[in-house]
Amino acid sequence: MAIKNIFWDVDGVLANLNFAYYNFLTKHPKYKNKYQNLRWEDLPKALPILPKYGALELKTHPEKGEQMDYDFCHSPEFFCNRPLYPQVKETLRELNRLGFRQFTMSATFDVETKKKFLNNLLADVTDFLTIECVQHGKFMHDSAKEDMLKTCFATYGLKAEETVLVDDRIYNQYAAINVGALPLRMRCEFTTDLPSELAFVPEVHSVPEAKDWILNYNKKGV
Repeated sequence: MAIKNIFWDVDGVLANLNFAYYNFLTKHPKYKNKYQNLRWEDLPKALPILPKYGALELKTHPEKGEQMDYDFCHSPEFFCNRPLYPQVKETLRELNRLGFRQFTMSATFDVETKKKFLNNLLADVTDFLTIECVQHGKFMHDSAKEDMLKTCFATYGLKAEETVLVDDRIYNQYAAINVGALPLRMRCEFTTDLPSELAFVPEVHSVPEAKDWILNYNKKGV
């Protein structure tokens, strides 16, 4: 069945969360003394990547994860400093012209704050892009995306089999699969390989590449 709906993860897919993390570690008053000389390529040494995540995450810091995450989320100058990756807006506009229904999906500590940030970041495409945020801990699953996808399917009248979730986190590949949607993994220089049981999940390295994969998928299905 052809893909008609695209759910874009924000952090690590549309926006460069690694950029925000790097600036946070090297410039925040609490952490800059330790990390001010940290090299970009050494970010995984500062933030060891857990297998279920497959990407950088403040919460996984072995000693100060919870405090780092709290400080980051409560420091707008760092929290909001995550630029879009190249060609994001242009690609989303092209997919909109082609008739795809598009959403962002983001789990956050503060829904109001994250929605405000995303509406500013994606202001040029909010005429067609639906922004969805969910509070951390609202649902029982790790990311809440499994439950949020189900909610969106019901709310917007979408079919799971016509939907793709583009996400960098490994546990969110399972979320897509569990609800009957297609998983598509986004990679960057710091993401780790998928486990063998998810070897069938396709991977891309940019939003334009994700667009090409979706279009090719639909072409093959015709």
